[in-house]
Amino acid sequence: MSEVRNDGMSTSEVRRPSHHPAGMAIGLAVGLVLGLLVNLLSKNRDTFWLAPFFGWLTPGRIEWVTGHVVEPIGKVFLRLILCVVLPLVFSALVLAVVELKDIRKLGALGLRAIGFTLLFSACSVMIGLGLVHVFGPGYAISEQTRAEIQSHYRISERDGRPSSKSLSQVLLDLIPENPLQEAVGALDGSAKGNGMLALMVFALLVGCATVNVGSRTDGFVGVLEGLFAISMKIVDWAMRIAPLGVGCLMFAAMARLGMDLVVPLFGFLAVALAGLAVQTLGVYPAALRLCGIRPGRFFGAIRHVMLTAFGTSSSNATLPTALRAAEEDLGLSPQIARFVLTVGATGNQNGTALYEGVVILFLCQVFGVHLTLLQQASVMVFAILAGVGTAGVPAGSIPMIMAILAGIGVPPEGIGLILGFDRFLDMCRTVVNVTGDLTIAQCLDAWHKKQQTR
Repeated sequence: MSEVRNDGMSTSEVRRPSHHPAGMAIGLAVGLVLGLLVNLLSKNRDTFWLAPFFGWLTPGRIEWVTGHVVEPIGKVFLRLILCVVLPLVFSALVLAVVELKDIRKLGALGLRAIGFTLLFSACSVMIGLGLVHVFGPGYAISEQTRAEIQSHYRISERDGRPSSKSLSQVLLDLIPENPLQEAVGALDGSAKGNGMLALMVFALLVGCATVNVGSRTDGFVGVLEGLFAISMKIVDWAMRIAPLGVGCLMFAAMARLGMDLVVPLFGFLAVALAGLAVQTLGVYPAALRLCGIRPGRFFGAIRHVMLTAFGTSSSNATLPTALRAAEEDLGLSPQIARFVLTVGATGNQNGTALYEGVVILFLCQVFGVHLTLLQQASVMVFAILAGVGTAGVPAGSIPMIMAILAGIGVPPEGIGLILGFDRFLDMCRTVVNVTGDLTIAQCLDAWHKKQQTR
């Protein structure tokens, strides 16, 4: 995981993403336009003006090409990510806890850092879930379209129904009897207990135990770091073919559903952006004011950091710039800045947590999966934990989202419906992530200076 070298740089792999955001945008646009044209051609052959030029494209041929050629290409991209979900989730959460082992050195300061992280993450997830509830972008599709989606992804009415378990049993199932059984059943819904959430809790327990055992676990930590790096490399390979995969998935969705899917997708985009804006321009300034900091001065000092975060889509890649701004422009204590920003690059991802909550609830609406309050509370816990364990690199949240979807009865492959927007939203939520890290560092520095003057 990331540490700060003497030169202020990060030992994490700090690099620009191998996949350019323009590629994802082009894939989205091409898939959307061609898919809509094919949909119009197949459903309006008598009235669509281009139909005479493509008479050989019958509905049967279109469905065959879509189902047997185009969509499988897109699913290769999804399968590459899905195959590393379990090792990535487990290794990321264990390492996130191990990375916090130095928190005891900071005493009350470290505890306050954890408190701010949990508070900001909880606020961000509640904002995201609240906006999706209020505007309901996933409900904009017709019942006929929803039925087609359910049929295509083989989801039945019983999927996603509230569990008959009592609250005490749900809480007890957070601790797995057989972690391997929970892991095996996490992605297909056959887990005995809470599936992915139970696996996450087990990972946190392993992380805490690893820290307490001490140096004897150095080899184990090394194995996990290797597993995490391998998993992220496979994700990176997947993202190299993301433009093609996203284009194929978008084409398949639009060819089958047409304009019925356009409004919900752009509604999702608007809600996600609104949530990120509320977190950045509402929650963070409020916290700064409570600590006696003028938000205008703070945002003015970090504007170049926010631009770097937007351009790289990586908290890790932005870390050197953020450290320099914290110490030179904001005048923060190096000890506080380096601890908070280094750990926060992977452990405090408020924008990612918000985005994951929005994606999950939106896809629940699209697939007709109704969640009880208890299940929505579980989604909130899921999103907060996923925000802690998500890698601070482009597309790091995709495997986490797929894991959460599997845990609540939504097909993980359903994420293909929104992947076309992910790259742009990744740039936006990285800005929120980095701004949140700097906000915590600024608030803790203000608190620390007040303590010293007493």
